[in-house]
Amino acid sequence: MSSGEADTIELDSSSSRIQVASGLDTGDDGHLSPTTHSNSVYETRYQKSLRHYLTREALPKESHYRNLNSIVDGSMRPTLDDLHHNTLREQQRHPGADLETGPSNLRGKVIKFGWLEGVYMRCLLNIWGVMLFLRVSWMVGQAGVLSSIIIVIMANIVTIITTLSMSAVATNGRIQAGGVYYMISRSLGPEFGGSIGLMFTVANSIAAATYIIGFCNSLQDMMKDYFNGSQIFDGGVNDTRLVGTITLIAVLALAIVGMDWVTRVQMGLLFLLIGAQVDFLVGAFMGPLDDLEASQGFIGLSSKVLSLNLGSDYRKSEGKDQDMFSVFGVFFPAVTGIVAGANLSGDLKDPASAIPKGTLGAIFTTFCTYLIYPILIGAAVMKDASGNSSIYIEYKDNVTNFWENPVFTNESCSKTGDTDENGIKVCSYGTQNSFQVMELMSAWGPLIYIGCFAATLSSAIASLVGAPRVLQALAKDKLYPGIYGFSKGSGANNDPVRGYILVFIISLACIIIGDLNLVSTLLSNFFLASYSLINFSCFHASLIKSPGWRPGFKYYSLWVSLLGGILCLAVMFLVDWVTALITFLCVLALYLFVSYRNPDVNWGSSTQAQTYVSALKTTLDLNTVEEHVKNFRPQLLVLTGSPGSRPPLLDFAQSITKNISLLACGHVIQGPQTQRVRNSLIRQAYRWLQRHKIRAFYSVVEGNNLEEGARNLFQLVGLGKLRPNTVLLGYKANWHKCDRQELKAYFNTLHEALDMYFGIAILRVPQGLDYSQIIEDEDTPVVMNGNDGAITQITEDRPGQSAANQLTQELAKMLGTINSNTRNTYYRDGTDSEASTPPGSPEVERAVVSELPRPDDGQKRRASIANLFRGPGGVELSKDVLNNITMFKRKQKKGTIDVWWLYDDGGLTLLVPYILTTRSQWSGCKLRVFALANRKDELDMEQRSMANLLSKFRIDYSDVIVIPDVAKKAAESSRMEFDQLIHEFKTKSTEEISKENEGILISEAELLGQREKTNRHVRLRELLLENSREASLVVMTLPMPRKSSVSAPLYMAWLETLTRDMPPFILIRGNQTSVLTFYS
Repeated sequence: MSSGEADTIELDSSSSRIQVASGLDTGDDGHLSPTTHSNSVYETRYQKSLRHYLTREALPKESHYRNLNSIVDGSMRPTLDDLHHNTLREQQRHPGADLETGPSNLRGKVIKFGWLEGVYMRCLLNIWGVMLFLRVSWMVGQAGVLSSIIIVIMANIVTIITTLSMSAVATNGRIQAGGVYYMISRSLGPEFGGSIGLMFTVANSIAAATYIIGFCNSLQDMMKDYFNGSQIFDGGVNDTRLVGTITLIAVLALAIVGMDWVTRVQMGLLFLLIGAQVDFLVGAFMGPLDDLEASQGFIGLSSKVLSLNLGSDYRKSEGKDQDMFSVFGVFFPAVTGIVAGANLSGDLKDPASAIPKGTLGAIFTTFCTYLIYPILIGAAVMKDASGNSSIYIEYKDNVTNFWENPVFTNESCSKTGDTDENGIKVCSYGTQNSFQVMELMSAWGPLIYIGCFAATLSSAIASLVGAPRVLQALAKDKLYPGIYGFSKGSGANNDPVRGYILVFIISLACIIIGDLNLVSTLLSNFFLASYSLINFSCFHASLIKSPGWRPGFKYYSLWVSLLGGILCLAVMFLVDWVTALITFLCVLALYLFVSYRNPDVNWGSSTQAQTYVSALKTTLDLNTVEEHVKNFRPQLLVLTGSPGSRPPLLDFAQSITKNISLLACGHVIQGPQTQRVRNSLIRQAYRWLQRHKIRAFYSVVEGNNLEEGARNLFQLVGLGKLRPNTVLLGYKANWHKCDRQELKAYFNTLHEALDMYFGIAILRVPQGLDYSQIIEDEDTPVVMNGNDGAITQITEDRPGQSAANQLTQELAKMLGTINSNTRNTYYRDGTDSEASTPPGSPEVERAVVSELPRPDDGQKRRASIANLFRGPGGVELSKDVLNNITMFKRKQKKGTIDVWWLYDDGGLTLLVPYILTTRSQWSGCKLRVFALANRKDELDMEQRSMANLLSKFRIDYSDVIVIPDVAKKAAESSRMEFDQLIHEFKTKSTEEISKENEGILISEAELLGQREKTNRHVRLRELLLENSREASLVVMTLPMPRKSSVSAPLYMAWLETLTRDMPPFILIRGNQTSVLTFYS
């Protein structure tokens, strides 16, 4: 074969033909075309050259799309960085197996079943339950043949729709162990899945006991009829306890032996079930064998009997009046075994194919039998019969119509009550009175009892085998505390032996009780609730139209699934409305519990997709909503840097927004950084916000300095009308010591915010805001002795993150470099704390604490403030430091919020403190409003005017104080203190400021031009010290930083004068647009 020829692999089938061309033959038109050879041989000399010599691109293959850490051939798709930046990293192979498939090192033979023995057979055994032999005849007696057929059709419509929905869910990806729980949890999320999974486990555990009790009752009836009423103890509950316990132990032993033997036993039971039904069919066509059977109502197939039984004859039964809906409620549990095969999804070779095929096949088969048997019973058995053979024989030949025989009328037995007015006993036979009609009609009666035994035992085996597997999957997902031990399996099939034992204990306790009629309807409702959620999960996934919803099973409809879910709910109330309400309460309680625990799972559920769709729709709708001053909310962009570096600043912002207004954290980093580092920062930030229960967005941008980065944040943060309108940042306490270009960048950030019509708020607290060197976040790498390359704890080491270590080292290097070299730069937000080490902080070297053991990720921490904030290496922080960090989380002591509303900025200076007083932390604080007077002789008028304005704004206040002498010359000591602040920034009178120093030095001309403002601010400080020294919070209008009029150091000196040595102080400046109104 020449190198220019094309080699092909041909896979011919009736439906497809696949050709693989290894050469590059081209046709006449120049296009690539495969060439077919009679003897094709696939040439292998180019197998490795494409990937290893020609390109780094990877060809599509299944292993690239499997769960992380499940790579079996060692090959991984190259990352975008590898391809884009032309880098080559060593492939990291992990020894673990597929996370979903469980341990791969278990010894023994792995047993997997196909659709026939794995699903079809098990569903048949569960649907052909004891109800087939005991209740179908009763249904015919009460409802008649026609209504019975309608009931059967209605019940099967519900199960067919549910199966179609289940088939769609089961074929939408790879299904693992857990059956119904797995499908619902992966479709609707852990809340619904967890509630149904636990209820399903408990229900099957109790159901196993009910089936075994049913087996014991059938055995007692057989002993009574065929063994002269033989008994062990009392022929009642004690016999049930003994036989039931022995049977349960045998079933447990069978389950522990293995699924192979379970399947063999169930196969034998299926043959017995089929044999019993064949026995019934043969007997139905044979007719009664003697006059005794005829006197008990079995006439033989007759059109006249069928016509008599076509209509309904509802009577009082089991203590209540019956109707069609009550009869439907009694019959419906007979068809609820459709998930028996799905519950063993982990033991199936191909669940996606086996579940739809086996379940639908079983429903069709049982549907046919449930349609035929009522017709045969209605055509052969009378509704009432006394069983008196002598009367039957006496009148047998003396009546024109056989149904006129007194044995079938109220002349020989009463159809209502125990006895009638003449003392005649109630009828004991007939479809209305006896549950043994099928045994009566059979060719050999004991075989029907054997069929009952097979039905009850097969259902008990299915429940005891299925419940532990659902529990195992539930425990593996850690949705509930204390059950993880049940996730451990044994043997090659990962059999849940611990779950077997738990289910055995629950079932044994129920068997000892002996009578479970009270909970039987509750179990049916539990199953119906799971069916309803299966339907809803299919409907919801189809409605959301997530691109990931691509089921292989196409014969479903979202509206049909919705109808199925509603029908299941309706049937729950038809069965018993009281137990339906109990079921709802159970689902709700378990849902809320799982939701409260907020498990750390990400399954791509349709509820997650719904969150996105709803958020998108609402955000788009918001664009059409006109803004109004009454609906104004401060939407904050907080320059926090990493959220964990300034907890007090973020807590203060949270107290303003309180989850009902936008809160966004802005973080400026020095670039360029790789996207992997940015992604890691984002994940770390959101984990911190989630741990501290702060609902906020986080944005990280690159910039050469704070001004550039902040400008990017101001332009980019937000979406549509859901964007910030106010910028909150910390006060730069080290402004007089930091690099002057850094000071200028901070000052220009205020200009950028005002240029974009943002409101501005600057917060200062006595102990400072920056705790980045005091707090060590759980996810932050520890940097030892300022060595930016050494780390002792990585960010996160989850299986499957092939480049996790490399990423962590890269992130640690960036963080370490900034922490050790540029701590006081713009990296986080350009601000610094009042003191580099707040009072009471531990004096610990990182090199020392890095050697201390850190808590394991799985170790549960107490939900306390002390554990939310830890020192380097996990060291416990002192009480003083914790109090400083959490100062805005705690309830504030009773006091005042002093609002110095100096200038009308639109009302933001007044609105923010009012909002604070509505929060629980500040509810004990009253507003005191300070205002300026234009003239001293108008003091009283100004005070009344301000009080009237506040009253119109409906803002409660404790006092209004008008300041008349703010323009008064400040004291000499105060002026000298201010001069000391700006001394280092002043230029000589004759010196001109160079272009590079423009804005960071103070000229004599500037001082002269701003002397009135300077005096006003110094005078305001005196008034602040006089009036607000003991306030809980001081709010003041921020002085306007006029462009080209005031330099950065002079402006910062004004702010320093106002805020130094004061209680928590926030300076606010609105954008001169009204945010308050007194109109309705």
